[in-house]
Amino acid sequence: MSAPGNVDVALVAPRYLAGGGDPAWITAPLHRACDWSSHPDPLVPRVVLTSPGKKAVLRLAPDPDHPWWTLQHASLGDQRAWSVSFGARAPVEIIAGLTDALTDPAVVQAPAPDPYQPLRQAGWLEGHDDEGLTSPDGLAHVEHFTHGTTDCWFAKTAVSEDPEGLIWRAYLSGDTPAHLITGFTRALADQAPLPRDPYPLRVPLNFRRQARVTTTQLPSSAVGLALERRVTALANRSKQPVPTPLSAKAPPPRRTR
Repeated sequence: MSAPGNVDVALVAPRYLAGGGDPAWITAPLHRACDWSSHPDPLVPRVVLTSPGKKAVLRLAPDPDHPWWTLQHASLGDQRAWSVSFGARAPVEIIAGLTDALTDPAVVQAPAPDPYQPLRQAGWLEGHDDEGLTSPDGLAHVEHFTHGTTDCWFAKTAVSEDPEGLIWRAYLSGDTPAHLITGFTRALADQAPLPRDPYPLRVPLNFRRQARVTTTQLPSSAVGLALERRVTALANRSKQPVPTPLSAKAPPPRRTR
């Protein structure tokens, strides 16, 4: 039982096993702090947000047969059109690593960051024949895949190679700017646990056996205001001068197959 003024919070590590979380962690800052417009439709259970310049569209649609999160960006100057998608159980805090980088006016382009670098710094391991990087526990994998005209990044978290062992998957087209992919991999590699509601903890039991879950008590004010503080912080960031638009792709892959 929580002490007066406190609430129980489950801290889940590694964070890629924490489950989806609250979608408002992404949608509220985009709408309220970054001026993305909303297109509500009370008859359809989905969210559609469009960037101020109408170059980017974020869709959140609860479809069991397709990715729940899809972000598409039109071409801009030398930057070709790109898209990313994430499964339902991809933690919102990890997806936010990319959306926060997208809306950050202070990001500097040069030099183009290496999306693998945050993973290497966190101890992720090289695969055979340089096939991407795998987390130390073997559950998460990130790879830049090229074959013929195919060029994309993909990530997955799975407890086994069986289809039912897949937890979530992400796809990032090869033209996605490098700093956005790095924002995603940096959030993925972060070793800080993610907070979740323990009642019920929305992590399937067969996945939970692989996670470290610690229930702790935090002030209810800290938990309740976390999203508001995030929105305020990103709104203040957005007031900074906007530099030259980015156009850098990720560094070329080291191998093809």
